[in-house]
Amino acid sequence: MKNVCVITGGGSGMGLAAAKCMPKEKCIVLSGRTVKKLENAVSELEALGYEAYAHACDTSDRGSVRALADYAASLGEVRNVINAAGMSPAMADPEQLLRVNALGTVYVNQEFSACMHPGSVIVDVSSNSAYVLPKFLVSKKIYRLAETDEAQFIRKLLKRSSLPKGEYQRAGFAYAMSKNFVVWYAAKCAFDYGKKGIRVVSLSPGLIATDMGNLEAKEGGELIRYAAEERMGTPEELGFALAMAADERNGYLAGVDILCDGGSTNGRKEFKSEKL
Repeated sequence: MKNVCVITGGGSGMGLAAAKCMPKEKCIVLSGRTVKKLENAVSELEALGYEAYAHACDTSDRGSVRALADYAASLGEVRNVINAAGMSPAMADPEQLLRVNALGTVYVNQEFSACMHPGSVIVDVSSNSAYVLPKFLVSKKIYRLAETDEAQFIRKLLKRSSLPKGEYQRAGFAYAMSKNFVVWYAAKCAFDYGKKGIRVVSLSPGLIATDMGNLEAKEGGELIRYAAEERMGTPEELGFALAMAADERNGYLAGVDILCDGGSTNGRKEFKSEKL
């Protein structure tokens, strides 16, 4: 039986880079919203010797995610899921950000965990923006609604994201809340699915030199100066980190977030806070 690795948001950037770091005996399924981009990515992987497939998916739609999970399971045993699909503040309004980044993570984790076996891995991609959110905006009580009352979950987080005055700032609040939720939800799933032998972990990148990252460089670029090397990360660096986290041999890495941001979160909080 084939050993299947599914990567949402796999058509480019860190998702595609992660695919190129996976063992070549894996059968790779790339998903995303743009079929042409996925097909080009599959061609790149095939040229490198991978068996790869494209499957369009909108992670904000549970039915679409379920179809992706069914397709992947039809190819073999799903052993690795890297959920790298997401949108940034420059790409979407607050509600879209919450639906894609937050509810999309719920759908991916729930639908894939239903068909995965012991020894398999889910890696949810968050962001270091999860760490800049004011504490009064973080509500685990609201987060729990994502599994019981989606409408209330979205409504309550939208109300909190409406506090800033500017349009981009409101989107930024929604983005940060969606990614803070991802960190919390991945940890919750680690304990929910641990009984089935499914490992779950999250990874939070900093500003990465991808198309999405470059869109945010104007507003979020100040974080670069807080990084240890004062630079953006590369897709290849994050791809390797994601593949490492998703590797079955990394079996004791569960229920935590891997902060992969060049040190910018710690620099902002402590080591460079007084110098800049």
